[in-house]
This record gives sequence, structure tokens and C-alpha cells, in this order.
Amino acid sequence: MILTQKVQKALNLAADKHNGQIRKSSKLPFIVHPFSVTLILLEFTKDEDIITASLLHDLLEDVEEYSYQNLKRDFGKKIADIVKGISEKYDFNDRKIDQGNWEKRKRNYLKNLERQNQESLLICAADKIHNLQSMIRIYEKQGNKMWKDFNAPVEKQIWYYQSAIKILEIKLKNNNIIKRLKKEFHF
Repeated sequence: MILTQKVQKALNLAADKHNGQIRKSSKLPFIVHPFSVTLILLEFTKDEDIITASLLHDLLEDVEEYSYQNLKRDFGKKIADIVKGISEKYDFNDRKIDQGNWEKRKRNYLKNLERQNQESLLICAADKIHNLQSMIRIYEKQGNKMWKDFNAPVEKQIWYYQSAIKILEIKLKNNNIIKRLKKEFHF
């Protein structure tokens, strides 16, 4: 895949909007995450819309002043819908989800995941791969102390990732990324 204007625009916007944000339990700038998700996806697809959406995949959740309407205006409905499809902020009926209750938010996310398009599912799988890789690296450095920075204990995290993997395994047609995801799940 070559660096297109659309992908460059997404990279620039993601870097700008995530500026100052830090990854959980690390001192890494947040932009490392969407960029890593994109690099993982490049092993499985060269689709420009998927690559663009992967760079933008956390904007709706993590950037309060940037909305679905902004995303639609800046990148079109298709990319905005791919991103919204993997956002914990919206349910499948476009209603905003209460962000306060971790388990309720995750259950809604998993329910929505069952009805998503292949593009959103592919980004979700790459997102989970990178999150698991990051968690393992942090655990190697911090041990169980790392869980203090998360909104749920390890048992609930394991439940969530197992549930997401099951859904992705059933719904996603790209078996190679599922194999990679299962390889990363060490819990």
C-alpha cells in the first residue's frame, strides 16, 4: 500500500487529536496505538478505507470534541461508519452508551460487534492484537501492579477478550488475522 492523500490526512488528524494522550500503564504517546493497529492490518489488507479507518478508530471514544458528524464530514460516510462500528460510544442503533459502567459498556460493545461489517471486524481484531501485545509487555515490566491502571480486574479483562475473540472467529471471514489474534491471547 502506498501512502495516499486520504491515509496521510487520517494520520495527521489522528496525531493531532490524540496529541498529549498517553497509553494506559505506559509513557508512550497514544498515537503509537492506532499506528500499530494500522501496521498489523497491512499484513492482512491493502484496502485504503480500512487503513484510513484504522488510523481513526479511537477518535470517537477518546476525543470528546470530535464527533461522528465531524468524521463523516472529513472522510465520508463509509469510513465514519467503519469507525463508529467499533466505537464503544455508540450502540448499533446509534444511541450513545453510558461510559461510566465498564462491564455494561463492554457487553454493549460485544453485542454490537456481532452485527458489524467485515471492515470494522478486521480493525477490531487488529486492535485486540495490539492491546494484548501491549498488556503483555506492561505485565512483563510491572506484574500485577499494572491492573491498577485498568477499569476492570484481570478476570473481567480475560472474559472480555475471550468473548470478543469468539465473536470475531464466527463473524470475520479473514482466518489469518484470527489465527494471529488467538496466538497473542496468552491468558
